[in-house]
Amino acid sequence: MLGLDDVTVRFGDRAALDAVDLTVAEHETVCVLGPSGSGKSTLLRVVAGLRRADRGRVLLGGEDQSGVPVHRRGVGLMFQDHQLFPQRDVAGNVAFGLRMRGTDRAGQRRRVAELLELVGLPGAGGRAVSSLSGGEQQRVALARALAPEPKLLMLDEPLGQLDRGLRERLVVELRALFGRLGTTVLAVTHDQGEAFALADRVVIMREGRIAQTGAPLEVWQRPADAFVARFLGFDNIVDAVVRDGAAATVWGRLPLPGGLPDGRYELLVRPAGVRLTDPGAGRGPRCTVESRTFRGTHVALRLRPESGPALEAETGLRDAPEQGARVGVEFAPDDVVVLGRG
Repeated sequence: MLGLDDVTVRFGDRAALDAVDLTVAEHETVCVLGPSGSGKSTLLRVVAGLRRADRGRVLLGGEDQSGVPVHRRGVGLMFQDHQLFPQRDVAGNVAFGLRMRGTDRAGQRRRVAELLELVGLPGAGGRAVSSLSGGEQQRVALARALAPEPKLLMLDEPLGQLDRGLRERLVVELRALFGRLGTTVLAVTHDQGEAFALADRVVIMREGRIAQTGAPLEVWQRPADAFVARFLGFDNIVDAVVRDGAAATVWGRLPLPGGLPDGRYELLVRPAGVRLTDPGAGRGPRCTVESRTFRGTHVALRLRPESGPALEAETGLRDAPEQGARVGVEFAPDDVVVLGRG
C-alpha cells in the first residue's frame, strides 16, 4: 500500500529524514515512535504531501506521488487537536470530505449515519461540536477521516489530548474498528503503550533514521541496541566481557544465551529478570533498596549494588521489600538480552 524509498528531508544542515526506507502492507497498522526531533512527524507530512522530500520517492499503491497534491493522494488525515469545524454540526463535519468529492446529499446522509453508528455516536449528527466531550470529538474526527474511504489513514498523535482511561478504551476500539474495516493505518505517537496496543508493527526512529522495526512483542523482547532499549524504558544496560560462554560485568557473572562468541558486548537485563533473594544468597551483588514505586500491578524497585550502577527490578505487591532493606539478586537468563558489541 505504502512505500518510502530513500526519502530524505533536510532543514538546513540537519536531516529530519535521512534515507528512510519503509513499507506498509495493505490492511496493516504501523505506529511510528521516537523522541522529539526524531523525524516521525516529518515522515507523516511527507507521505501526506504536506512536505516535499528533498530526495527519494513516496509510493501509494505502487504509484509515485511526486507532484501529486494532498487532496489527490487518497489519504485520510487525523490530527491530535481534531481540527473540527466549530461552525458545522457533527454531520457537517463528517460529511466534509464527501462534499469535496462530489457525493450527492442522499449519499452523504447514508455514509454519515453509517459512520456515526460505527464510531459509537448513533444519531449525533445534529449536535454542535462545542457540546462534545474530548472522546466524542475524537470519534467525530475519526469518522470524518474515514468518510471518503481513504486508501491510507494517517493519525498524528490521535489520542494525545485524552485522559489515560479514555485513551486505553479508545485504542482497543480503534484496533477492532480498523480490523473490521480492513483499513491501512500509519500512525505517529509518543505513547508507547498506545502504539504497542494498536499496531501490527512498530517503527522506532532516531535522528531521522529507523532504529528498529518489528512486531510489538519482538521489539519489546529484543531491542536492537542501547538507544532502543533506553527509549522503551529499560536502564539495566551494562558492558560485559564474554569468555567461554560466561559474561563478566560489574554486577558479577550474568547468564547468557548459548553460542555467543567471546568478546565485548552491551547487555540488557530486563527488570523482570532481576530476582530478589536473601542478602548473600544470590549469585549477583548484594544491594540496598533505594526506592520503591507502586505501578498498579507490581512494585518497581531501584537497587543500589555495592559496586556498579543502580539496578531496576520488579516484584509483586506482597513481596516488595521496604526502602533501605538489604537484598541479594540473581539474574534470569531469559531476561538477559544482547544489544550488540561493546
